Amino acid sequence: MSRLEQAAARLERVVDVGGRLGAWCLFALVLVMAANVLLRYGFSLGSVWAQELEWHLFVPICLLGMSFALLHGDHVRVDILYARFGERTKAVIDLGCALAFTALTGIIIWLSLRYVGQSYAQGEGSANPGGIPFRWALKSLLPLGFALLLLQMLAESLRHLARLRRLAA
Repeated sequence: MSRLEQAAARLERVVDVGGRLGAWCLFALVLVMAANVLLRYGFSLGSVWAQELEWHLFVPICLLGMSFALLHGDHVRVDILYARFGERTKAVIDLGCALAFTALTGIIIWLSLRYVGQSYAQGEGSANPGGIPFRWALKSLLPLGFALLLLQMLAESLRHLARLRRLAA
C-alpha cells in the first residue's frame, strides 16, 4: 500500500467512526418512533419533545451517514458514459470529481459556521412549548457532517491519485 493509500485509510477510519455513530442514531430513532406510536395510539399520550426527538435523531443519520455511504460504496452512481472509458480516463475523472467535491464541501462548512454560531449565540431552541431547547446543538452537526464528508473526499482524492500513479508507471 502506498503512502497516499495509507493516508486515505487513516482518514477513512475517522469517517467510519462517524458513520457508526449515525447508525446508532438510527437504532435510537426506531426505538423513539416505536415508543411514540405505542404511547399515542395505545395510551393516548404524546409529547412535543418526543416528536422533535425523532427529527433530532434523523439529522445525524443523514449528516454522519452521507460520508459513511460514500466510504462503503453505497451511494448512487450513474455511469452511462463512464463505463466505456479507459482506466486512466476514469481515474482522471474520479480525481477531478473528488477534488471539486472537496472544494464544495469546504464551502458548505465555511458557510454553515456563521449559521451555527448565530444559533448558538441566540441560545436557539424549539419554538414549540415543551420542545427540545438546544436547537443550536442540532445545527452544529452541519459543519461536523460536512467535515466528515470533506475527510472522505480527501481520502477519495488520495486513492485516485495513487491509482493514477500506478497507471502511469
